[in-house]
Amino acid sequence: MRKSGPPKGLISYLVLELLDERPRYGYELLGEITEISGGHWEPSYGSVYPILYKFEEEGVAERVERDDEPDRKYFALTDTGREELAEKRREIGGEAKEFGDVVLGFYHLYAALATDDRFEVDDADADWGYSERYSAWIVEQMIRHHERDFGEFERIDASPEEFYAAADGSDAADAEESEGASGVEESSSGAADD
Repeated sequence: MRKSGPPKGLISYLVLELLDERPRYGYELLGEITEISGGHWEPSYGSVYPILYKFEEEGVAERVERDDEPDRKYFALTDTGREELAEKRREIGGEAKEFGDVVLGFYHLYAALATDDRFEVDDADADWGYSERYSAWIVEQMIRHHERDFGEFERIDASPEEFYAAADGSDAADAEESEGASGVEESSSGAADD
């Protein structure tokens, strides 16, 4: 069970990956991360820029001048940054369960606000509410994203305890097997059906 928000180091990992792709500036990074999240999460300005300045201080990234945008602060990854990225990939890779716990935890809280008699949340005069309809929409979006990225959704009839007990490393072998067998190209441009 995770005690707080997204895994520590997630934003810095995403920044490193995006800088490895090409030089970027702070607001561009914020926009990219928001897009990756399907528009549902955006780190704050105050979290991205300190990371960039820290990376610059540590030699992980360096500022690059662009003649077409001399007033904008672009950052590029250095060789030290690529080493840091390799380490962050291992670190974030080891936090998949914690990340899943965040997603499940917030969904369970959302459903509790809709169904648990202990909570009396006022219905806002807005497009959203805590209800079966909106819960179903959230689940539908998750299934659509799953099918876009992984293929046909198949339900797993196991309790969390049963699932964790069965997931003793077999997921990695399954992933390699399906990757090799599917021959499907990954798509990063598929827009969410939000």
